[in-house]
Amino acid sequence: MSRVPTPEDLLSALDPEQRRVAEALRGPVRVLAGAGTGKTRAITHRIAHGVATGTYAPTEVLAVTFTTRAAGEMRGRLRTLGAAGVQARTFHSAALRQLRWFWPRVHGRELPTLVESKLGLLATAARRQRLSPPQALLRDLASEIEWAKVSNVSADDYPRTAPRRGRQVGDLAPETVAHVYDAYEEVKRGQGRMDMEDVLLLTAGMLADDERVAAQVRRQYKWFVVDEFQDVSPLQYALLELWLGGRDEICVVGDPAQTIYSFAGANADYLRDFGSRFPGATSVELVRNYRSTPQVVAAANALLAGTSSKGVDLVAQRPAGPDVACSSHPDEVAEAAAVAERVSRVLAAGTPASEVAVLMRINAQSEAFEDALAARGVPYVVRGAARFFDRPEVRQAVTLIRGTARSGGGEAGDMVDVVRATLAGMGWSPEAPTTRGQTRDRWESLQALVDQAVEFAAQQGPDLGAFVDDLDRRASEQHAPVAEGVTIATLHTAKGLEWDAVFLVGLVEGTLPIVYAQSPAEVEEERRLLYVGLTRARRELHLSWAQARNPGGRASRTRSRFLDGVVGGEQAAEAGGGRPAGRSGRARNALHCRECGRPLSTATEKKVGRCADCPASYDEELFEALREWRRERAAQDEVPAYVVFTDATLQLIAEKRPTTDAELLSIAGVGAKKIEAYGTELRQLLA
Repeated sequence: MSRVPTPEDLLSALDPEQRRVAEALRGPVRVLAGAGTGKTRAITHRIAHGVATGTYAPTEVLAVTFTTRAAGEMRGRLRTLGAAGVQARTFHSAALRQLRWFWPRVHGRELPTLVESKLGLLATAARRQRLSPPQALLRDLASEIEWAKVSNVSADDYPRTAPRRGRQVGDLAPETVAHVYDAYEEVKRGQGRMDMEDVLLLTAGMLADDERVAAQVRRQYKWFVVDEFQDVSPLQYALLELWLGGRDEICVVGDPAQTIYSFAGANADYLRDFGSRFPGATSVELVRNYRSTPQVVAAANALLAGTSSKGVDLVAQRPAGPDVACSSHPDEVAEAAAVAERVSRVLAAGTPASEVAVLMRINAQSEAFEDALAARGVPYVVRGAARFFDRPEVRQAVTLIRGTARSGGGEAGDMVDVVRATLAGMGWSPEAPTTRGQTRDRWESLQALVDQAVEFAAQQGPDLGAFVDDLDRRASEQHAPVAEGVTIATLHTAKGLEWDAVFLVGLVEGTLPIVYAQSPAEVEEERRLLYVGLTRARRELHLSWAQARNPGGRASRTRSRFLDGVVGGEQAAEAGGGRPAGRSGRARNALHCRECGRPLSTATEKKVGRCADCPASYDEELFEALREWRRERAAQDEVPAYVVFTDATLQLIAEKRPTTDAELLSIAGVGAKKIEAYGTELRQLLA
């Protein structure tokens, strides 16, 4: 049986700032904890120190977190530190526990049934308002009602409050949203149901209305610790005040620089203004970063320097590592290929796949990176969302495109136009929605398919049936089951996690900051989102962006303004990027022919790195032999020739004449699966 740590043991395990937190056992305490500074270590040792010294009774402490994962981690740490009886719960879990105990005793009836999803009730409410919103808009309405409830905005107040707060749900007028909100509450009450926000509202109402209940809860819990305090909503703060009942035995921990949920109702002012709400509060800053190298820490500090988002100045504690890498690419396909290639090298150097992450602003960006990783046989997992081809709107869209191809609809006009017309029936339009949420995410997924059609038509020709075959191939390669893989995730999903190597991709204006971030406050939240991404990296950090969406497209994109203070001039020059101000800047960033030096224009030219009319530097006789082999193999497999290899890939093979699998893998368009299928035949032909 392990020995219970003594108070001296607990304090000796901490750095000076963490020790100050652990020793501040009485009165209000605010801990400003920068990313990677050991905040969980500090607060769990504080609780354990309070228990070890007899200041706290374990059962009288309530530690509140924002995720069940964080609560479980905290309970595990507290057990090992000798404080097993402490309650560590989320706001909702703690409130629901109290509600289930007191509600029947106070009201003499069963608690309303908790619903897992609002969508069913919301659909009924919408029909009562003679509306039939699509599923994506229904989800956006659900999110908006959640925001309103945690922000203490009633249905009656919503039409006045929404415009002032910059709230918008699709094309719906605020009055319409308010009517649906009101009808939703009526439907819910009529069915004896409650949602997650009601759990907090009903608990707060019960504590406010029944002094006996409030007194019993306050006798139970005398000491409070709240983690991630920058994410507290007005409703959660109101409940916390009721739990305290005028007392000030509370320790809050947070980082204003990681406030990324304001759109969902989080209010970092509760953390910033803690001292004015609790005069005489102890305030401690944790600045020693134990997670990341000095290079990563310097980039994170530079990102927030001189902005309203600035939190603590992190001080790196780890040894130096590689410089932060940055790269500019002609298009998203090239960016994804380069990232996948670099990921392959990181894995080959010994980093486990589970310690590598590719992080992006929105889910719809994942398709190109899923495809590129799959082409190289790199296992991956998509965190917090379905893989691209598993998403409902993508499955539906591919089914419709396949139906159009089988019915001969693709013969009626240009392939890309046919795809656009088919997806228009699902609500796709050339112009992106101006609002955030599921409606925007759905549009981005459909737009990704349109972009794929444009690229396919440019490279392979306007054959709708062949395009469907290509989509099926991509889906098949991306659906391979994996036990462990590289993480693909959005920046929001990545919060609270960390990896040895992190690739931040798609860092262009319009994506980060996202196009609908218009006000200064919204833009700063986007800056903080990138800060969260930067600080996920322990050792390697790679930043990348693409100048065009599609191969051969106009290089009109500029890298994110947030990188101006992070990427130095020398790095930017090496990356071939920057933020070009006009056409001349874009020309300097273009790829050039390795034979004559002229800028390359088409996707095929960029892939082979040579103008179409320049003399070939590859063995043309070998190239023709490879094409003949491809024709025979495609006929044997009953697939289009390009599915085996494209002409551009065959040209590269003929030029480089690879003799090993490793050399084959270095060629664009050759992945592990291609080597498994064709490697032996290729090596024999090349020999």
